[in-house]
This record gives sequence, C-alpha cells and structure tokens, in this order.
Amino acid sequence: MNRLALATLALAATGCLSLTLAQDASLNTLTDAEKAAGWQLLFNGKDLSGWHNFKRDGVRPGWQVEEGALACVDPHNAGDIVTSNKFDWFELQLDYNISHAGNSGIMFHVTDEGGAVWATGPEFQLEDNKEAADRIRCGWLYALYQPPVDPATGHTLDATKPVGEWNHVRLLVTPEKCEHDINGVEYFEYVLHSDDFKARVAKSKFHSMPHFAEGDLGYIALQGDHGKVMFRNLKIRPIAGSK
Repeated sequence: MNRLALATLALAATGCLSLTLAQDASLNTLTDAEKAAGWQLLFNGKDLSGWHNFKRDGVRPGWQVEEGALACVDPHNAGDIVTSNKFDWFELQLDYNISHAGNSGIMFHVTDEGGAVWATGPEFQLEDNKEAADRIRCGWLYALYQPPVDPATGHTLDATKPVGEWNHVRLLVTPEKCEHDINGVEYFEYVLHSDDFKARVAKSKFHSMPHFAEGDLGYIALQGDHGKVMFRNLKIRPIAGSK
C-alpha cells in the first residue's frame, strides 16, 4: 500500500474516531434547547443515582452502568427499578437495546400499593419481537392496546430494529391522550380512565388488581427480570402539574 493510501486510511480512521467521541459526548445529556423546554435527565450515564428497586433501598447488582448505558446485565439479580421522583403527566423519551429473545417494559404511574410494579402501572412493552416468547409485542400497552395492521405488510405495525440495534421510544401521558411511538412511528393513542380504557381493563388480567391505573401520580419503572436490556438517553419533560 502506498503512502497516499495509508494517509487516506489514517484520516478516515481519525474522522470516525472523532465522530464516535462526539456521539459519546452527547449521550445522556441535555441540549440548551431541551433544558429551556423543561426536559430532565433520568440517568446521568455514570451511576444509578435517581433509581432504586421497587419497595427497597438501593439497586441490586444485576443493574450496572455499562458504556454509558443503564443495563440489566443479570435478570436473576436485578428486579424492577423505579425513579426516585413521581410524575403525573409527562413526555418520556429513551433509547433501548434488547438481547436475543429479551423482554422488558416501561411502567408509569407505579405506586407502592401493589405487590409488583405492573399491579399499579400500565406497561409500555419492550421485547425482541422476533424471538421473545411473549406474544404481546414491543410498543404495545400490555394486554390493553396494540397498533393497527400495517397495509404494507399485512401484519401488525412493527417499527422496531433488530436485536443489537438501538431503538427510540417516545411515551406521552396527558389527561387528554397517551401516545406510544417507536423509532418515530406512532403506534396508537388512548385516554386513561376513559370508558374504552376501563372496558379493556375489565376484560384483561388487570381486572383483579384493585389499584391498577387507579391514580395519576407515580414512579416510572423499568422491568429487569425477563432478559438483558440496556437504556440510555432517558429524558422526561413534565407537563403541567407533574411533581
């Protein structure tokens, strides 16, 4: 290889390294515009401050910080974790990366009245849509709402990327509507406490859980007992009245 080719490769490598460093520097941070809009970080990329296991102090060792991500590395010793603060109405955004056949979830309005986070908090399902055993797919509101059929494929809408790639989640929760988005694709909307919502709960496994979706204030929870999963860029924007 001649010197010109070597120099070109060196410059390309330097450019890739610079791009990677710039991307890493932007992880788990807020821009000035996001700060002005009221966004808050739920994970600083360095430690587990702001989180604890459900109904106990601290975080079990199955949760670790790995390469700037909040990672469930050992689901046998992780358990579900919740935020220190409670939120009522908000917009939540995050990136997740799930393992082969992995299954996790994001719960909201979680309270201590239930024996598990899902006994009070509705769940935004996360999973490997191709290999996970659970037939309730990523982005669905567990056992309650799912996306429509995609006319382009003839199958239920699925905007997720393959295992090993980062996916982006947006969850909007307001009194007027809740919205689930995956990778910029809107899946569906619903209204908490509406007649339709109550009817769906009554037909689901949650009908026997008296505190399920009962209140409008609670923790954000991440499920950590069904496989390995990583989270980064966890950001929340409280909306009028959240605490």
